[in-house]
Amino acid sequence: MSFSAGKIFKGDKVLWVVLIFLSLISLLIVYSATGKLAYTKAGGNTGYYLLRQTVFIALGIGFMVFLVNMVPVKIYSILANLLIGITFVILMVAVVQKFTHSKDTTRTLTLWKFSFQPAELAKISLVMYAAKMLSKYQKTKEELRHAFLWVTGVSAVICGIISFGDISTSALIFGSIMAMLFVARVPMKYLLMLLGSIMLLGVIVYFSAGVMPDSFGRVHTFKQRIDDFVYGDKDSKEGTTQADFAKLAIYEGGLFGKGPGRSEVSNYMEAGYNDFIYAIIIEEYGWFGGVFVLLLYLILFYRGVAIIRKADRTFPAFLVTGLVLILIFQATINMAVSAGVAPVTGQPLPWISLGGTSMLFTAVAYGIILTVSSQNDRQKQPEEQLVVVNTPDEDHEMK
Repeated sequence: MSFSAGKIFKGDKVLWVVLIFLSLISLLIVYSATGKLAYTKAGGNTGYYLLRQTVFIALGIGFMVFLVNMVPVKIYSILANLLIGITFVILMVAVVQKFTHSKDTTRTLTLWKFSFQPAELAKISLVMYAAKMLSKYQKTKEELRHAFLWVTGVSAVICGIISFGDISTSALIFGSIMAMLFVARVPMKYLLMLLGSIMLLGVIVYFSAGVMPDSFGRVHTFKQRIDDFVYGDKDSKEGTTQADFAKLAIYEGGLFGKGPGRSEVSNYMEAGYNDFIYAIIIEEYGWFGGVFVLLLYLILFYRGVAIIRKADRTFPAFLVTGLVLILIFQATINMAVSAGVAPVTGQPLPWISLGGTSMLFTAVAYGIILTVSSQNDRQKQPEEQLVVVNTPDEDHEMK
């Protein structure tokens, strides 16, 4: 019996190559950047977090293989409403836990001995829901208005709950949904009104943060991080902030870097293996390494666009649009924060940063993208420019 990898690892082959490179980079840099964490949390076992990351990467790839081989794309449309309901319930449970268990944040939900971040589930479920609504209501301007109201309303509720524990992730998700609305050709006047409302809300939250109680979400952190970015952090004079260490890592990396495993700055950082991992990559592998990682995400974006163009139905096209945008936006934010050109947000670098929940849900997103790609390959439709054709079907055809 002959073994064919192509029969198992279906979908866009370039995306699989990108995944392999991201996985290798993740293992190398996580092992290097978790030395301090290993001594403080794992009794000095420097291989603990490398093994942990290896397990999550293996599980993630297993999820992708399962999704691309066993789950048809139409299942995601069927499950979209149910997943939104489950997401809402889980987010509310996290809010209840915050007040009943005196937790500092709603960012994580603890069930028995397991904990995960509900916002990661929200990324997937909201994109599925938006893709379903935008594909279902496409025939007239009135239908687009209907889809706009439902998508923005549901997204506002879900992202509003998330913002109590994680404003940056809430903004990331809602921004991705807005981009989906733009791609779906929702009238610009609606999008401009929505953008104006968001900006007004941001201004109100910023200037009212000083009079809000400490228990009211993370508005104080939101304001503080903006102030630190605009006016400078008072701790920056001593060079003790995470952003300072990130800049130092990039400076010391130079053009060619110090070499694998030779990071020194990560020993002084609290989040060098997560929020600022891109800076550690540059410290060890130089700007060449940093550009290479950036190139991998650009390839992911390019191949995502190619998959969208080949889709012959609107639902899978919108689904891939939302998932690719979330991954690219998240990667861009992480790299911008590490380079000091954006306020600190706490966003991990997709499939590279040390993680648990984020790794698995990134795997689900990646697996869905590969599933759509595999479906395109089976249909063998020629790559043409996509236009929406008015049909009586819920999920319109694309030519």
